[in-house]
Amino acid sequence: MKHCFLFMLALASPLVAQEEGFTPLFNGRDLSGWVNVNGAPETWTVREGLLHCDGVPTGALRTEKQYENFVLELEWRHLTPGGNAGVFIWAGPLSAPGQPFLRAIEVQVLDHAYGRSDWFTTHGDVFPIHGSSMEPFGRHNGQRSFPSEERSKGSPEWNHYRITCQDGTLRLAVNGKEVSGGANCTWRKGYLALESEGGKVDWRNLRIRELPGAHATPEQSAPAWDGSISLYDGRTLRGWKESPGKEAAAGAWKPMDWELVTAGGDSVLHLERKPGDFQLRFDVRAEQKESAEVKGLPLCLNGSALPGTVSGSWTRYRVTRRGTSVECVKESPAPLGGPAATVQIAEGAVGLSLKSTSAVRVANLYLKD
Repeated sequence: MKHCFLFMLALASPLVAQEEGFTPLFNGRDLSGWVNVNGAPETWTVREGLLHCDGVPTGALRTEKQYENFVLELEWRHLTPGGNAGVFIWAGPLSAPGQPFLRAIEVQVLDHAYGRSDWFTTHGDVFPIHGSSMEPFGRHNGQRSFPSEERSKGSPEWNHYRITCQDGTLRLAVNGKEVSGGANCTWRKGYLALESEGGKVDWRNLRIRELPGAHATPEQSAPAWDGSISLYDGRTLRGWKESPGKEAAAGAWKPMDWELVTAGGDSVLHLERKPGDFQLRFDVRAEQKESAEVKGLPLCLNGSALPGTVSGSWTRYRVTRRGTSVECVKESPAPLGGPAATVQIAEGAVGLSLKSTSAVRVANLYLKD
């Protein structure tokens, strides 16, 4: 009789979710409905019906669909003390310039062993990141909303989050009680994402109920994904092949979490695939933040470096190839650096490679065919 009751309860659970208007976001079998934005295949996996993140590299797994007004419920647990992660609300499709994270409103997922500070807690902080904005509720530091109560449980116990988002207002309930949030959020429509930031985390029972009232303007909405995919997985040089030069031995280009790093020299890192017409975004900065600007980008097309400058701060470039014309534009930071540089290239597939004679860091390589 006991087993029969449990079986009927298991059958009833989906019906309850359906009656309440909730839709599962995770099927317990695979990552259908989700996009690995900038991580390795090993970063996000399914284990025994749980969505598991091993924390490497720093990055995000986002939904295929954008959402505006909704109630999001999920459960999470840190598998090791001191773990760090988060939930991104109303996020962009790609990582922000010079960052492994998405522009979003972040709901913090932080284990108590991470420590204590005057500017963060481990009980459900809510705050905007990388271009978003929010007016925090209650006790706060800047735009960071601190929880009114300490309700989260430490590793390896499970925690429940209920995140209610309506017309640009976000409210977080931790283990059954609302504790933090904010109003007048921008963006107020976008993707949902889970953050990888070093902590080993399990997620389960992710479900959403969409609410009426879709009124976000284009300015209040995250851009839609344009088909760009990451060329670097944050862990290995998969998809790339290094050609050591006379001045640099093999291994001159090293994967270091979300960045590709080189000390310089004549070693070339070739992309194995050769696209035709394409759009490529990438971020670059000099190893030393106080470095002066250096002319010439580490990105090469058919062996020739593209025009541009590398400085001690992150700069995002957009490269567009159409036929025999290649346009290179500085996308960020503002102010943008003058008109687009245009160069000519032979017809046919293009060999993309990375080469730098100085110490640089490259990140967020996104290619759209």
